[in-house]
Amino acid sequence: MKTAVIFWSATGNTEAMAKAVAEGAGTEAAAVSAFSGDLSDYEAIALGCPAMGAEELEDSEFEPFYAANESKLSGKPVALFGSYDWGDGEWMRQWTQRAKAAGANIVDGEGLICNNTPDDEALAKCRVLGEKLANGG
Repeated sequence: MKTAVIFWSATGNTEAMAKAVAEGAGTEAAAVSAFSGDLSDYEAIALGCPAMGAEELEDSEFEPFYAANESKLSGKPVALFGSYDWGDGEWMRQWTQRAKAAGANIVDGEGLICNNTPDDEALAKCRVLGEKLANGG
């Protein structure tokens, strides 16, 4: 499957997760600012964004990108992932529901979250997520 792994990261934690997801999927990860493709051209999509503010998606780069591409997720396997430093994962639960409402088939039924810097176990989970995504979810 032609797979895109796109992320936004402030501290490098979500970027590390993205690279592991991409490794598992057999592709490369791209930062939102560097992605120039069209999500319509991809059969499977992984999106990564950390919790920001009051547990929300990053609002200056990632949220506008996501909102512009949300309709392109319908019927596709989609993996969501990101890191957080506080809270309980509310941003990911809301994001997962939003993606499902757009018609995405969420891999494992929920997003993958990691508290702060991903350890070896978290990175292994990211690679498995990428493998599942590349195999259709």
